[in-house]
Amino acid sequence: MENNETQLKKKLNPMSVWAIAFGCIIGWGSFINPGKKFLPNSGVAGTAIAMVVGALVMIIISVSYAYMVPKYPKAGGEFNFAKNCFGKSSAFFCGWFLVSAYLTNVPMNSTALGLIVDGLDGNANILQFNFLYEIAGFKVYLGEMLFAAFILILFGIFNIIGVEKAGFIQTILAALLAISAFTLFIAGLVSSKAQGINMQPIWGFDKNAAMAAGATTANISDFAHSGKAGIMSAILATFAITPWAYVGFGTIPQAAEEFKFSNKKVLFIMTVAILFGGFVYVSNNTVAAAAVANWPDRVMAGEWVVLIAAEELLGTFGKVLVGTGVSCAVLSGIMGFYLASSRLIYSMSRDGYLPKWFGKLDKKYATPKNAMIFCVLVSLSGPVLGREALGWFVDMSSIGASIGYFFTCASTLITMKKDGDGTVGKKILAIIGIIFAVTFVSLQLVPIPGLKGVSFGIESYIMLIVWTLIGLTFYFFQRKKFKTA
Repeated sequence: MENNETQLKKKLNPMSVWAIAFGCIIGWGSFINPGKKFLPNSGVAGTAIAMVVGALVMIIISVSYAYMVPKYPKAGGEFNFAKNCFGKSSAFFCGWFLVSAYLTNVPMNSTALGLIVDGLDGNANILQFNFLYEIAGFKVYLGEMLFAAFILILFGIFNIIGVEKAGFIQTILAALLAISAFTLFIAGLVSSKAQGINMQPIWGFDKNAAMAAGATTANISDFAHSGKAGIMSAILATFAITPWAYVGFGTIPQAAEEFKFSNKKVLFIMTVAILFGGFVYVSNNTVAAAAVANWPDRVMAGEWVVLIAAEELLGTFGKVLVGTGVSCAVLSGIMGFYLASSRLIYSMSRDGYLPKWFGKLDKKYATPKNAMIFCVLVSLSGPVLGREALGWFVDMSSIGASIGYFFTCASTLITMKKDGDGTVGKKILAIIGIIFAVTFVSLQLVPIPGLKGVSFGIESYIMLIVWTLIGLTFYFFQRKKFKTA
């Protein structure tokens, strides 16, 4: 039995846990990706279909999570499921890639901080001072780097000084985020400036080809995705990254050891978080296109189309609204993924899968202090790499999340057979979850002829290889210390 020095405290209520999940689902991506990925790759229709189907898939998978959490209510979630059902090596594999799913989201959110300030301060560009270097066409400034680093360190401290305080801050951020998103949706619904004709091309367009040809909104239809292959590519380009889009609901079991409520509420909390998240993704993307008549031009110019749409609809208030929403989204994402990553690393260390240093709790606050310090150090890579690394981090997160979904659903089948308490419906949903988890990984890793913009780019493959090599190093050094499942 663990003593108090190695035991997490039960301090999280249902609202805090929902806020952690929702805040992690809706990070920077729902406000910034409409212009960066969703509209050019999938358009309004492709994004909406992908996100709705993705949400349904995640709800199906969440049934397996809701079954497994009461069985193993310990920090670590999927890692513990894999350890008890598949053994030590599988547990390490699952845990290590889950760390990538959660932890890569922190530097992702941090790189959006500079964009928020630069977007809201007009032409002042107060953070763009002391140009340092350029990565993949993106200029890295010392001002943006220092600001992002400050926020990363500050929120790391918040997580160390207590999960209850972190949960309270997260609840406030999530509430403001939800209010901002719903207000923007209502504005788009009632304003005459938002028109259906503006949404063309409805399935998106080939951004690289259009830019190379010097295309504009007037002739963008020449580069629009069309035909069966084009429409399928448009849908799958976004569907393939829905594990990343909804990865936040998987943070719930990471904090299971700190719940001060019944585990029976897990499915409801997960479902509500997923539905809220799906709504915000689809709403922001649709409003951005409907309110901006020349959104293809804005996308190709690298402008922030959601912010532009909000200004079109609500003037200065719209700008403040989006600024508030995306700030809360980014900060809640940093807070939530810090919590999930540190708990997972702590759990792996406690069972000998990572060095003991990671498993030490702060004597005063009983939080995984060293694991959090590691998370902060890794996250500082975001400001260094710049915003063009966002897409690479998205791909890494999608792979890690898909692996976690696979092990959760597969562990559900094994546990049901072992304990003899599974229903036919739950077994079918677990099998469907496994099929989709494998599908997600296949779409991400295997280039399919005729489908553009779906699989990894070369930079993402490189990051995956580097993360795998680091994991193998830990594995061979620690495997003799793995505790028996």
